[in-house]
Amino acid sequence: SILAVGKMKAGPEHELYNRFEERIIKSGRALHLAPFSMTEIIESRQSKAPARKAEEADALLGKCPPSSRIILLDERGKDLTSQQFANLLLQEQESGTEALCFAIGGPDGHGEAMEKAAVRKIRLGAMTWPHQIARILLAEQIYRAITILSGHPYHRE
Repeated sequence: SILAVGKMKAGPEHELYNRFEERIIKSGRALHLAPFSMTEIIESRQSKAPARKAEEADALLGKCPPSSRIILLDERGKDLTSQQFANLLLQEQESGTEALCFAIGGPDGHGEAMEKAAVRKIRLGAMTWPHQIARILLAEQIYRAITILSGHPYHRE
């Protein structure tokens, strides 16, 4: 699942995200990588960044199943190729991970509680992306990983 701070507004970005979500759900079933969903929480209205991050971290953690493993999207995270990302999903599945939560923080980043709960940090490259686009990019990479693992020709090297 994807956990994200902020709400995606209706429009072309949301439609594109929905398209990838549908593909993930349909294609992921055969690989036992379903169900899939995105959960959004509202941005904190606390006046100071540390308090905002802490409040958002608590809200995100509250949306993760207790047995889940959390992967943060973070600008200081590791760059992965699409093949490495697919291998990561496969490794998590083979190790018996029941739920995998990819967390996209708010404008201030992730709170300390999320940092401590995470098993790893990854990033979508060195550039900064709007959160709506980060959701689309992450969903596309999850779909791409499923196609790589299933041998579908969507991903070409």
